[in-house]
Amino acid sequence: MIIFNQTNILAFNNFITIVMEQVGPRLSYWEYEIYFKDVDVFVIGSGIVGLSTAISIKEKNPLLKIVILERGALPMGASTRNAGFACYGSMTELIEDVKRDGEDMMLELVKRRFEGLELLKKRIAPEKMNFRHQGGFEIFRSDDMESYEECLANIPYYNKLVEPITGLKNTYTIADNQIESFGFKGINHMILNQGEGELDTGLMMEELILLANKLNIRIINGINIESYESSAAGITLLTDKNWELKSKKLVIATNGFSKNLLPNIEVTSARNQVLVTDPIDGLKLKGCFHYDRGYFYFREINNRILIGGGRNLAAKAETTDSFGINNMIQSALSQLLRTTVIPYTTFEIDRRWSGILGLGPVKKPIIEKIDENVVVAVRMGGMGVAIGSLVGSEAADLVLEA
Repeated sequence: MIIFNQTNILAFNNFITIVMEQVGPRLSYWEYEIYFKDVDVFVIGSGIVGLSTAISIKEKNPLLKIVILERGALPMGASTRNAGFACYGSMTELIEDVKRDGEDMMLELVKRRFEGLELLKKRIAPEKMNFRHQGGFEIFRSDDMESYEECLANIPYYNKLVEPITGLKNTYTIADNQIESFGFKGINHMILNQGEGELDTGLMMEELILLANKLNIRIINGINIESYESSAAGITLLTDKNWELKSKKLVIATNGFSKNLLPNIEVTSARNQVLVTDPIDGLKLKGCFHYDRGYFYFREINNRILIGGGRNLAAKAETTDSFGINNMIQSALSQLLRTTVIPYTTFEIDRRWSGILGLGPVKKPIIEKIDENVVVAVRMGGMGVAIGSLVGSEAADLVLEA
């Protein structure tokens, strides 16, 4: 027989407290009824692909209950941490893609990026995300002449290849006459992709979230999914709070963090470094710019310069899904600003950050049904702004197919 006294009761209460801290609070009746009862589709990840998938499903079947689960306070992988480039390929990028994956795959990817951007602009009015068509420029310094000569020789051929996609007679043109107007130093040549543009990443994501809310799609932050089970009865998710959440279907749209739930998937996490300056008076820059095969990129945003990339300088260290600042790469970004981009201007850095990409052995997203109930839409390859909307639409089709 147990004799209850003040000591026993206190010990028991301490035990219960420790267990509850480990397990987390249980869902109340109200929480379950409102948020998690009779869910048709859970989407894991609230980035551009997760939001686009949920929106596409709801547009095609308004009666379904869709819930997006996000582990962070914000969709912090890459969707709110990128440069906002609305691009479908610089000359060196396309040439590299052909060498690696072949011409057909390169053209397929250009088509997907172009169509993805068109879908994004159809879904969100360009002015609401500050979408500007000012062109995408690729810059070449004196030590890049071999690469430039290869591009120069291929411009007529590549213009002919992409014209059916872009609708532009001359997508790529020499833009050397604009070098001086931008205030660059040490730039020998520039090639313009006249169809490219840039947008405000924050406004884009805000508009997608507003659209999701308008469609009655619930977005729940702070939910970390540790594992899932798929059976004939449907989906069971286990969270870090030990909650069991059930739905009929599941979409995994976690891009650079995919291996947390899909350890065997061909996705490599890659960290990317970014910085932005304080406002600069009289800034001459217009458009978005690529350098060194796209490994470096920069643009003007609100009279500041945003510059990022340099992952190729420390590929091993940056193969990670952990956020953090790489001082060596950040220094290289600052150095490129000082020596080449704004060499005659004094500037200060406002903030530095990193984002997590999802890369693979080929430059192609994974959009597939891995069993009857689970669809995967990951591996954006740093192209999420361009292809995310289209990937979401295709993932939705897989969810809804009979």
